[in-house]
Parts: sequence; structure tokens; C-alpha cells
Amino acid sequence: MKTIADLARLAGVSKSTVSRALNDSPLIGGETRRRIRAIAREHRFQMNEAARRLSLKQSQIVALVTYAYQPDWAVADAFSLEIMSGVSTGLHANGYDLLLIQITPKDTEWVGRYLGSGRADGFIVMAASCTQQHISTLVEANAPFIIWGSMPASHDYCSVDGDSFAGGRTAAAHMLRSGRRRVAFIGGPARAREVQERYRGYLAALREAGTQAEDALVEYGDYSPASGAAAMRALLERAGDLDGVFVSSDLMAIAAIEELHAQGRRVPEDVAVVGYDDVSLAAHSDPPLTTIRQNGPLAGRLLAENLVQNLRTGAVTNVTIPADLVVRKSA
Repeated sequence: MKTIADLARLAGVSKSTVSRALNDSPLIGGETRRRIRAIAREHRFQMNEAARRLSLKQSQIVALVTYAYQPDWAVADAFSLEIMSGVSTGLHANGYDLLLIQITPKDTEWVGRYLGSGRADGFIVMAASCTQQHISTLVEANAPFIIWGSMPASHDYCSVDGDSFAGGRTAAAHMLRSGRRRVAFIGGPARAREVQERYRGYLAALREAGTQAEDALVEYGDYSPASGAAAMRALLERAGDLDGVFVSSDLMAIAAIEELHAQGRRVPEDVAVVGYDDVSLAAHSDPPLTTIRQNGPLAGRLLAENLVQNLRTGAVTNVTIPADLVVRKSA
């Protein structure tokens, strides 16, 4: 048998009944579904997957939206690679393939190019780089999508987020409890909501410890290692007696440690350092990096599973994963 029509004649039912049975439609009774599937197995019937997808107007493909980064960000984006790994695993388990696409900040036609042409059923986007214009375009097109990262409290689309406020608070509190008195903050892009939340958590820990916040102890970068080193240099020039620093990404934190070493500071004896994300490289830095763990593979799997659920049922889910302290030698 080569077609659904062949199977329908053998089973004595209509082509639409066969199609529904093979696609697990609830419109077909269980006994009929089992009988048709048994006949299909007996005669080694195989669905024409391309024709099936065309008829269902589904590609079984999800696009992960990426943005053009600086040349030295290939390593700095290690956490995104861990998320991507989890996304791929989650999609594969649900019968979907992953398509990686790259867009520019001002491009608003990409949704139509991929959704309208049937090349993708939905999108996974990263809040740290996704512009509000992109989100508006997705919403206006009624496109299925899910966002990773901190978003406004009120939104009617799917999201998975790390608890950035709790993470920032935990990182700073850990150093303050160990006796550090001048704990600095190095953030990623100042406009990024996740960075703002981590800074709010840092400030909360200072208040709870009765420590005064100081503008001189705050510096921002762009998540690249070079910006982490530059921020550390700037802080040392302004506040050379700092004894702790919370950095908003592991790769920036590792670069900050290298800068401290270059200026004759010992870690953690002189300056304690806490990073963020717990990428695999963090355990192998010198010294091994204390950090706030965001489970990248778990985040990616949740992004995939919740988007697939939205595609199948329309359910809108907003999930927050915990931010856990991983103590190593740097603090």
C-alpha cells in the first residue's frame, strides 16, 4: 500500500477516517483507531510525511531565534549553547526538529518569512536580545512563541525564566555573610531586565546586611569576557579596597578573575568572586568559580516542551526555574 486511499479501501472506511486514526484524532473511536493501525502495520504502510505536514499545515519544526553578536561572543554565549542543547532534546522527544535562524534588531519581516511559508510552526526567542518590536510583531501575527528570560509581570504569551532577583540576592548575601564589606556588582547590558533584577537582588542583600550601596561599586558590560575584564579594571581604579564582586555571567566573572590576578590580587583571599549561570567551564576556572546556577539544559527542555504544548492545546504557561548557589573556591 502506498496511499491513504489504499488503506481506506482495505479497511472499508473513508480516507478522512484513516487520516484521523493515524493522527490520533479524538474524533475516531478507540476500536476503529486500533483496527486501522493494525491493518497499517500488517501491510507495512508508511505515511508520506511531506504530504501529511502539508495537509496539516504543520512543519514539525520550531525555530530558535538568534541575533548577530560581536565576533568575540562565540565563547561568551556558552549559556545559550546549553539552553540550545536542552531545546534540541525537548523538541526531539516531542517529534519536532530545530531550525536555527539569525535576525537583525530592525528586521520585522522574519515572522512572516518563516511562519507564513510554513517553514516553522513556532519560535523560541531570548529576551536579553529580543526587542520589544520583535515581541509586538510576534503578538500581532498571532505567532506561537515562547521567551527565555525576565519579562514584564503581565504578558499573555509563554515564557520560561530564571529567578534573577533571588540569584542576585543569594550571590551578594553569600559574600557578605563570609565577612566581605565592599561587594561590587558587574552587570551585563544595563537595559536587560534580567540584569536589572540581579542588581535589585544585590541591593536587597546589602540592605539586609546593613551595608550602604555605592555607585562607585557598580559597573556594566555586554556579557563578553572583554567587557568583564574592562569592568573589573574600572572598579579597581575607583574602589581599590573592594573585597568582593558579583558578576552577572560566568564568562565575565572568569575574565574579571584574570584581571584581578594581573593586578596582583588573590582570589578569594583578597577579592571573592561569584558568577552567574554555572556553565560547564565555571568548574574549571582558576580558582573554580562560585556561581549562581541556572540550569541551562532544563531551561531549554522546558522552552521546547511548553511551546509544543502551546502548539497542541493553546495553553499559555509562565515558568520560573530556581537560582541555586554553587560554592567553589572563588568565594
